[in-house]
Amino acid sequence: MFSFLMQIAFLLSTLSLHLISGHNDGNLYQAKDNLPEFGPAKPTRYLLYDVNPGEGFNLRRDVYMRVANMVKFLNEVEPWVLVLPPWGRLYHWQSGIQQTKQPWRHFFDVNSLALLAPVMEFEDYLKTVAKDVDHVYYLQRFKGGWSGKWEEKMEICECVEQPRYRQLGNGLWEGQFFGYENFYAKKFDCLSAQAYYVTFKDFLVNNSTDRSVFLDRAETLIHGRYSEWSPEWWTARRSMVFAKQLRDIGDKFRKDFLDSDDQSDKTELEVWTQMKRKHGEAKGGPYAALHLRRKDYLYAHKKEVPSLENAAKQIAKYLKKYKLKKLFLSTDAPADQVKEFKELVEKAGYEVFKYTPTSKDLEILKDGGVAIIDQWICAHAQIFVGTYVSTFSFRIQEEREIMGFNQEATFNRLCGDEEGKDCEQPTKWDMKL
Repeated sequence: MFSFLMQIAFLLSTLSLHLISGHNDGNLYQAKDNLPEFGPAKPTRYLLYDVNPGEGFNLRRDVYMRVANMVKFLNEVEPWVLVLPPWGRLYHWQSGIQQTKQPWRHFFDVNSLALLAPVMEFEDYLKTVAKDVDHVYYLQRFKGGWSGKWEEKMEICECVEQPRYRQLGNGLWEGQFFGYENFYAKKFDCLSAQAYYVTFKDFLVNNSTDRSVFLDRAETLIHGRYSEWSPEWWTARRSMVFAKQLRDIGDKFRKDFLDSDDQSDKTELEVWTQMKRKHGEAKGGPYAALHLRRKDYLYAHKKEVPSLENAAKQIAKYLKKYKLKKLFLSTDAPADQVKEFKELVEKAGYEVFKYTPTSKDLEILKDGGVAIIDQWICAHAQIFVGTYVSTFSFRIQEEREIMGFNQEATFNRLCGDEEGKDCEQPTKWDMKL
């Protein structure tokens, strides 16, 4: 085990990687470029991972927290670096623009992430570490399924389903690997697992000597006792600060259209390791924000999704209650439904605003960037109303909890037509520090 001093030195030297690569953007999370060099007591190892292609942007953020916490715990034993998986086109990113091989710095402040655990972009791994990975573990269920009672177990088994890898004639393994060509794995195994992510820490330390390990289908990892009720979960969540360029766009929209700024709203950002807010300290801008999920929810959650007319009536009540005149709308609804909803709300005497990038801006921001800008604006509203069990709404609620809003102004949702006006509201998650 290497000393506490060496752990700190290793974290700091990893943090400086982003300056070396030219990734610093001059924000709160500036790394230092004049750090003394310390050699770790053990060779550095690298953890790569990927997620089921069908999973969306906001669930992938949750998977990141599981893996990042695992790497944090791994560094209590030996030095590990988490290699961030490039973003590719996801189901909800439907604009049609090119959206593959997107680095994490496009969406998140990577220097902030590094305050939790050592991280690096995949492109930096290719440049400075290797153009392959030693061992891929394809996580899967057990062939017999659940045994009737929960118990942790892991076992290298035959693949239950055909994996997305194949062995070449030279013995190397070919896979998708984020769309990068000429990147291969030296070894491959299917690993049946029903286990908490901390259990994988012991597996990697005690059962693997590979310098680089790739965990595919990482959504299989379970939070366990480090769920959303735990300080560890919230520590990882707080580290996921949005990229400065996206925050700036959201802040400009707030100022130009919603009479909102951080000083007036009491939502000024601090380095997350030092930021401790109490409920009610954040005031929010003089507007309400609504996340109105449509598309797949119209059939997936038909009972809990209101008609546009009903949604307009419900949000008008919130606006009246909080004595607000402006509504910010975040929605995946098609243009005709947006137009209809806006007309219904405006007819009730309120203004409706929606962030819509130009086609040129969209090419730069990507769909994920636009989604983050929406979430950032929603997070700063005086009152937020979300959609039933939507991870998009969950992430906004978490941002507001971090900033210190009253929970009554955060954990709200629209009621479906079949539910009545007194439907069950979202569970309130207290941030644990």
